[in-house]
Amino acid sequence: MLVPSRRRLRTEVWIVLGLSLGQSAVYSVVQLLDKMTTAPLAQGTSTLNRSQSSREYFDLTYQLLDIIFALVPVLLVIYFLTEHRLPGAPGGSSLAASSGSGSTAFGKLGFDLARPGKDLLQGLGLAALIGIPSLGLYAAGRALGITTAIIPSALDPYWWTVPVLILSAVRHGIVEEVIVVGYLLDRLGKLGWSMPLAIFASSMLRGSSHLYQGFGPFIGNAAMGVVFALVYTRTRRVMPLVIAHALLDIVAFVGFSLFGRSIGLG
Repeated sequence: MLVPSRRRLRTEVWIVLGLSLGQSAVYSVVQLLDKMTTAPLAQGTSTLNRSQSSREYFDLTYQLLDIIFALVPVLLVIYFLTEHRLPGAPGGSSLAASSGSGSTAFGKLGFDLARPGKDLLQGLGLAALIGIPSLGLYAAGRALGITTAIIPSALDPYWWTVPVLILSAVRHGIVEEVIVVGYLLDRLGKLGWSMPLAIFASSMLRGSSHLYQGFGPFIGNAAMGVVFALVYTRTRRVMPLVIAHALLDIVAFVGFSLFGRSIGLG
Protein backbone atom coordinates (compact mmCIF):
# COMPACT_ATOMS: atom_id res chain seq x y z
CA MET A 1 0.00 0.00 0.00
CA LEU A 2 1.26 3.47 -0.86
CA VAL A 3 1.66 5.57 2.29
CA PRO A 4 1.71 9.32 1.52
CA SER A 5 4.38 11.43 3.18
CA ARG A 6 3.44 14.25 5.56
CA ARG A 7 4.48 16.79 2.93
CA ARG A 8 2.24 15.11 0.36
CA LEU A 9 -0.64 15.03 2.85
CA ARG A 10 -0.29 18.76 3.56
CA THR A 11 -0.28 19.49 -0.18
CA GLU A 12 -3.31 17.26 -0.66
CA VAL A 13 -5.24 19.04 2.10
CA TRP A 14 -4.46 22.48 0.63
CA ILE A 15 -5.63 21.29 -2.80
CA VAL A 16 -8.90 19.90 -1.46
CA LEU A 17 -9.65 22.97 0.66
CA GLY A 18 -8.64 25.30 -2.16
CA LEU A 19 -11.28 23.67 -4.33
CA SER A 20 -14.00 23.58 -1.68
CA LEU A 21 -14.52 24.96 1.83
CA GLY A 22 -11.21 26.82 2.00
CA GLN A 23 -12.10 28.74 -1.13
CA SER A 24 -15.55 29.45 0.29
CA ALA A 25 -14.01 30.75 3.51
CA VAL A 26 -11.73 33.17 1.67
CA TYR A 27 -14.58 34.52 -0.45
CA SER A 28 -16.75 34.72 2.66
CA VAL A 29 -14.24 36.92 4.50
CA VAL A 30 -13.94 39.25 1.50
CA GLN A 31 -17.72 39.44 1.11
CA LEU A 32 -18.09 40.23 4.81
CA LEU A 33 -15.58 43.08 4.56
CA ASP A 34 -17.36 44.35 1.46
CA LYS A 35 -20.71 44.42 3.26
CA MET A 36 -19.30 45.98 6.44
CA THR A 37 -17.62 48.80 4.51
CA THR A 38 -20.72 49.50 2.42
CA ALA A 39 -23.40 49.79 5.11
CA PRO A 40 -24.15 48.51 8.62
CA LEU A 41 -24.14 44.73 8.59
CA ALA A 42 -27.77 44.57 9.68
CA GLN A 43 -28.74 46.29 6.42
CA GLY A 44 -26.99 43.68 4.29
CA THR A 45 -28.58 40.60 2.77
CA SER A 46 -27.26 37.14 2.00
CA THR A 47 -29.04 35.17 -0.70
CA LEU A 48 -28.28 31.45 -0.64
CA ASN A 49 -30.04 30.19 -3.78
CA ARG A 50 -30.43 32.77 -6.50
CA SER A 51 -31.65 32.65 -10.09
CA GLN A 52 -28.89 32.64 -12.67
CA SER A 53 -30.95 33.30 -15.77
CA SER A 54 -34.31 34.88 -16.57
CA ARG A 55 -34.94 31.99 -18.97
CA GLU A 56 -36.47 29.05 -17.11
CA TYR A 57 -34.59 26.11 -18.58
CA PHE A 58 -31.24 27.89 -18.71
CA ASP A 59 -31.71 28.72 -15.04
CA LEU A 60 -32.45 25.04 -14.34
CA THR A 61 -29.34 24.05 -16.29
CA TYR A 62 -27.13 26.45 -14.34
CA GLN A 63 -28.57 25.25 -11.02
CA LEU A 64 -27.91 21.60 -11.83
CA LEU A 65 -24.41 22.33 -13.11
CA ASP A 66 -23.59 24.18 -9.88
CA ILE A 67 -24.74 21.20 -7.84
CA ILE A 68 -22.85 18.66 -9.94
CA PHE A 69 -19.54 20.53 -10.04
CA ALA A 70 -19.73 21.34 -6.31
CA LEU A 71 -19.59 17.59 -5.67
CA VAL A 72 -16.34 17.10 -7.62
CA PRO A 73 -14.13 17.89 -4.56
CA VAL A 74 -16.03 15.17 -2.70
CA LEU A 75 -15.06 12.70 -5.42
CA LEU A 76 -11.47 13.91 -5.07
CA VAL A 77 -11.62 13.25 -1.33
CA ILE A 78 -12.98 9.75 -1.96
CA TYR A 79 -10.10 9.15 -4.37
CA PHE A 80 -7.49 10.40 -1.89
CA LEU A 81 -8.92 8.27 0.91
CA THR A 82 -9.02 5.16 -1.24
CA GLU A 83 -6.05 2.92 -0.51
CA HIS A 84 -3.78 2.54 -3.52
CA ARG A 85 -1.65 -0.60 -3.42
CA LEU A 86 1.50 -1.25 -5.36
CA PRO A 87 1.23 -4.03 -7.96
CA GLY A 88 1.72 -7.35 -6.22
CA ALA A 89 1.31 -5.87 -2.74
CA PRO A 90 -0.50 -8.14 -0.27
CA GLY A 91 -4.11 -7.41 0.54
CA GLY A 92 -5.36 -6.05 3.81
CA SER A 93 -5.62 -2.56 5.13
CA SER A 94 -3.85 -1.36 8.25
CA LEU A 95 -5.76 1.93 8.18
CA ALA A 96 -9.11 0.23 7.81
CA ALA A 97 -8.19 -2.22 10.54
CA SER A 98 -7.26 0.62 12.88
CA SER A 99 -10.47 2.51 12.17
CA GLY A 100 -12.59 -0.62 12.18
CA SER A 101 -14.83 0.64 9.38
CA GLY A 102 -14.04 -1.23 6.20
CA SER A 103 -11.47 -0.92 3.45
CA THR A 104 -13.23 1.48 1.11
CA ALA A 105 -13.19 5.26 1.43
CA PHE A 106 -16.98 5.21 1.82
CA GLY A 107 -16.63 2.73 4.66
CA LYS A 108 -13.87 4.69 6.38
CA LEU A 109 -16.02 7.82 6.37
CA GLY A 110 -19.24 6.01 7.22
CA PHE A 111 -20.71 7.53 4.09
CA ASP A 112 -22.78 4.53 3.04
CA LEU A 113 -26.09 2.75 3.63
CA ALA A 114 -24.77 0.20 6.11
CA ARG A 115 -27.25 1.27 8.83
CA PRO A 116 -29.95 3.48 7.26
CA GLY A 117 -32.43 3.36 10.15
CA LYS A 118 -29.95 4.34 12.86
CA ASP A 119 -28.34 7.00 10.67
CA LEU A 120 -31.75 8.52 9.93
CA LEU A 121 -32.74 8.63 13.60
CA GLN A 122 -29.43 10.19 14.58
CA GLY A 123 -29.74 12.68 11.74
CA LEU A 124 -33.22 13.70 12.85
CA GLY A 125 -32.02 14.14 16.42
CA LEU A 126 -29.05 16.25 15.36
CA ALA A 127 -31.26 18.39 13.11
CA ALA A 128 -33.58 19.12 16.04
CA LEU A 129 -30.65 19.79 18.37
CA ILE A 130 -29.07 22.29 15.97
CA GLY A 131 -32.10 23.75 14.23
CA ILE A 132 -34.03 25.23 17.15
CA PRO A 133 -31.09 27.10 18.75
CA SER A 134 -30.07 28.33 15.28
CA LEU A 135 -33.35 30.22 14.93
CA GLY A 136 -32.77 31.93 18.27
CA LEU A 137 -29.17 32.77 17.34
CA TYR A 138 -30.32 34.27 14.04
CA ALA A 139 -32.92 36.41 15.80
CA ALA A 140 -30.34 37.55 18.36
CA GLY A 141 -27.83 38.33 15.64
CA ARG A 142 -30.36 40.44 13.78
CA ALA A 143 -31.29 42.29 16.97
CA LEU A 144 -27.62 42.98 17.73
CA GLY A 145 -26.90 44.08 14.16
CA ILE A 146 -24.21 41.45 13.58
CA THR A 147 -26.14 39.27 11.13
CA THR A 148 -27.37 40.06 7.63
CA ALA A 149 -30.90 39.32 6.49
CA ILE A 150 -30.68 35.78 5.11
CA ILE A 151 -32.78 34.89 2.08
CA PRO A 152 -32.65 31.08 1.77
CA SER A 153 -34.09 31.10 -1.75
CA ALA A 154 -34.66 33.71 -4.44
CA LEU A 155 -35.45 31.24 -7.21
CA ASP A 156 -38.43 31.95 -9.40
CA PRO A 157 -41.43 29.65 -8.75
CA TYR A 158 -41.03 27.03 -11.46
CA TRP A 159 -42.10 23.38 -11.38
CA TRP A 160 -38.50 22.39 -10.67
CA THR A 161 -37.80 24.90 -7.90
CA VAL A 162 -38.52 22.64 -4.92
CA PRO A 163 -36.65 19.59 -6.32
CA VAL A 164 -33.63 21.78 -7.09
CA LEU A 165 -33.69 23.29 -3.60
CA ILE A 166 -33.76 19.78 -2.12
CA LEU A 167 -30.80 18.77 -4.31
CA SER A 168 -29.00 21.95 -3.27
CA ALA A 169 -29.55 21.12 0.40
CA VAL A 170 -28.27 17.57 -0.06
CA ARG A 171 -25.26 18.95 -1.93
CA HIS A 172 -24.39 21.27 0.96
CA GLY A 173 -24.74 18.44 3.45
CA ILE A 174 -22.48 16.10 1.48
CA VAL A 175 -19.79 18.67 0.68
CA GLU A 176 -19.46 20.10 4.18
CA GLU A 177 -19.72 16.92 6.22
CA VAL A 178 -17.59 14.68 4.02
CA ILE A 179 -14.83 17.28 3.57
CA VAL A 180 -14.77 19.41 6.71
CA VAL A 181 -15.47 16.56 9.14
CA GLY A 182 -14.65 13.12 7.73
CA TYR A 183 -11.77 14.01 5.46
CA LEU A 184 -10.21 16.87 7.41
CA LEU A 185 -10.21 15.08 10.77
CA ASP A 186 -8.63 12.03 9.11
CA ARG A 187 -5.87 14.03 7.44
CA LEU A 188 -5.13 16.33 10.38
CA GLY A 189 -4.85 13.27 12.60
CA LYS A 190 -2.32 11.73 10.22
CA LEU A 191 -0.39 15.01 10.28
CA GLY A 192 -0.02 14.66 14.04
CA TRP A 193 -2.69 17.12 15.19
CA SER A 194 -4.39 16.37 18.48
CA MET A 195 -8.11 15.63 18.25
CA PRO A 196 -9.19 18.83 20.10
CA LEU A 197 -7.03 20.96 17.78
CA ALA A 198 -8.34 19.16 14.69
CA ILE A 199 -11.94 19.70 15.83
CA PHE A 200 -11.21 23.38 16.48
CA ALA A 201 -9.73 23.79 12.98
CA SER A 202 -12.66 21.95 11.40
CA SER A 203 -15.26 24.06 13.22
CA MET A 204 -13.45 27.33 12.45
CA LEU A 205 -13.32 26.42 8.76
CA ARG A 206 -17.04 25.66 8.77
CA GLY A 207 -17.84 28.91 10.57
CA SER A 208 -15.55 30.99 8.34
CA SER A 209 -17.24 29.72 5.19
CA HIS A 210 -20.47 31.31 6.49
CA LEU A 211 -19.00 34.65 7.54
CA TYR A 212 -20.58 36.38 4.54
CA GLN A 213 -23.86 36.02 6.45
CA GLY A 214 -22.48 37.85 9.47
CA PHE A 215 -20.96 37.00 12.83
CA GLY A 216 -24.06 35.24 14.17
CA PRO A 217 -23.97 32.50 11.51
CA PHE A 218 -20.20 32.22 12.01
CA ILE A 219 -20.72 31.46 15.70
CA GLY A 220 -23.65 29.14 15.03
CA ASN A 221 -21.91 27.14 12.34
CA ALA A 222 -18.70 26.90 14.35
CA ALA A 223 -20.68 25.51 17.31
CA MET A 224 -22.46 23.12 14.95
CA GLY A 225 -19.05 22.05 13.67
CA VAL A 226 -17.89 21.15 17.18
CA VAL A 227 -21.03 19.10 17.86
CA PHE A 228 -20.86 17.30 14.52
CA ALA A 229 -17.15 16.57 14.88
CA LEU A 230 -17.65 15.13 18.37
CA VAL A 231 -20.46 12.92 17.08
CA TYR A 232 -18.21 11.76 14.24
CA THR A 233 -15.35 10.87 16.58
CA ARG A 234 -17.74 8.59 18.46
CA THR A 235 -19.56 7.02 15.52
CA ARG A 236 -16.98 7.28 12.71
CA ARG A 237 -19.91 7.95 10.37
CA VAL A 238 -20.65 11.11 8.41
CA MET A 239 -23.99 9.84 7.09
CA PRO A 240 -26.00 11.04 10.13
CA LEU A 241 -24.29 14.43 9.79
CA VAL A 242 -25.13 14.61 6.08
CA ILE A 243 -28.77 13.74 6.84
CA ALA A 244 -29.02 16.33 9.62
CA HIS A 245 -27.38 19.06 7.53
CA ALA A 246 -29.55 18.28 4.51
CA LEU A 247 -32.73 18.33 6.61
CA LEU A 248 -31.85 21.71 8.13
CA ASP A 249 -31.23 23.19 4.69
CA ILE A 250 -34.31 21.59 3.14
CA VAL A 251 -36.53 23.13 5.83
CA ALA A 252 -34.89 26.53 5.34
CA PHE A 253 -34.74 26.50 1.53
CA VAL A 254 -38.08 24.89 0.72
CA GLY A 255 -39.93 26.46 3.64
CA PHE A 256 -38.85 29.95 2.63
CA SER A 257 -39.58 29.28 -1.04
CA LEU A 258 -43.12 28.11 -0.28
CA PHE A 259 -44.09 30.27 2.70
CA GLY A 260 -41.46 32.95 3.30
CA ARG A 261 -42.97 35.74 1.30
CA SER A 262 -46.51 34.95 2.43
CA ILE A 263 -45.53 35.47 6.09
CA GLY A 264 -43.47 38.56 5.40
CA LEU A 265 -39.96 37.07 5.39
CA GLY A 266 -39.18 37.78 1.76
